[in-house]
Amino acid sequence: MKKQILTIILGFATIAIFAQSPLPKGKSQINAGVGFSSWGIPVYLGFDYGVHPDISLGAELSYRGYNDNWHDHDYRHSVIGILGNANYHFNSVLDIPSNWDFYAGLNIGFYSWNSPNDYEGTHTSGLGLGAQIGGRYFFSNRAGINLEFGGGNAFSGGKIGLTFKL
Repeated sequence: MKKQILTIILGFATIAIFAQSPLPKGKSQINAGVGFSSWGIPVYLGFDYGVHPDISLGAELSYRGYNDNWHDHDYRHSVIGILGNANYHFNSVLDIPSNWDFYAGLNIGFYSWNSPNDYEGTHTSGLGLGAQIGGRYFFSNRAGINLEFGGGNAFSGGKIGLTFKL
């Protein structure tokens, strides 16, 4: 009987320890959704990996297509981006409940702008640096919704989507 009680107490203690870490060290999650910007609606797919109870590293692939009217001509553009990010998660510092995740971080990525050959505008491919702040709400142990705002890169604006813990 004592062993069973001790096992139950240790189980609850373990849950409480991990409850403060939205993405525990060594665990990963997938994010997917849509963004908002002045150049079309981006779609994205991302991956985050916990390297510390409060720090995650991630990668993201995104795409958006949009139409532009330049000097009375309609042009179709597309932008493909790949980026890496690092986020600090504030849950343990602020004692936030485990079903919430608030974070902020930096990102760096490469963006490929594709425009028609006769387009004379100034969309160029290149490196983008940015910052983000966001949050997630997990409605189950493995799934949640996310909202993020950012700036300084080709996908400035924000995004909303789903998160799935692996």
